Amino acid sequence: MSSSRQHHSGPDSEGPDVPEPSHAERARTLVYLEQTGSLSTLSRKQPGWPFGSVMPYGLDDQGQPVFLISTMAMHTQNLLGDPRASLLVTPPESRNDPLGAARVTLMGSVAKVPKEEAAAVRGLYLQRHANASYWVDFQDFGFFRMALSDIYFVGGFGSMGWVTPGDYAAAAVDPLADEASNLIREINTEQAETLLLLARVFGNVEAKQAMVTALDRLGFHLRITTPGRMQGGRVAFSSPVRNASEVRAGLAGMAAQANTGLQVLHSL
Repeated sequence: MSSSRQHHSGPDSEGPDVPEPSHAERARTLVYLEQTGSLSTLSRKQPGWPFGSVMPYGLDDQGQPVFLISTMAMHTQNLLGDPRASLLVTPPESRNDPLGAARVTLMGSVAKVPKEEAAAVRGLYLQRHANASYWVDFQDFGFFRMALSDIYFVGGFGSMGWVTPGDYAAAAVDPLADEASNLIREINTEQAETLLLLARVFGNVEAKQAMVTALDRLGFHLRITTPGRMQGGRVAFSSPVRNASEVRAGLAGMAAQANTGLQVLHSL
């Protein structure tokens, strides 16, 4: 089982238990969405010291990272000496909010992909990194895969925990993963008044601004700005959503409930 600690960042930390994806699901989704991470290997030149590298990666069917690397690269030489490594994956928003954004560290042993599996791995890798077709057949390049030993996920302030490789492999990528960024932008731009309504009615605060910061099939995180403070919380959809149309319908349903005085499950 995953070992985790989650915190709902509303005004009362003992608020209702608002459903959200597990750390395993969120980790699997984040790794799926990104294509490059920071690989740390154990230095051959300076034994015991970590050596960091920018590392594009592909994914096998279990969500394990696959690397196309050259034997001339320092990280490859390090791995051939000691296969233990970690891969840190962060989303684009970490540039502006590095501690508030989600991130995941994958730990495992990196070894060359067996010849009989190379063709399948090649196809999966080139789907994500088409430009690699220019050097994939160079003699010094080869595919290496990280066999996961452990995973640590941080979902933002107060939300963190270890995820087992088994839970990670069994987790599904969130169905909104490919649409979430555009949907968040759309909602924050076109539904600003609706978000303010939800914040004022359900959060019972004099909100000046309310913005969606994360969105998934079970609900969304809302960041609320009031005259005296900034707070956050989560609002749950009445039932899981699978696409943009269902997100919009779910938000419209929440607005209707707010206007008629009916509550939704939330931790605002």
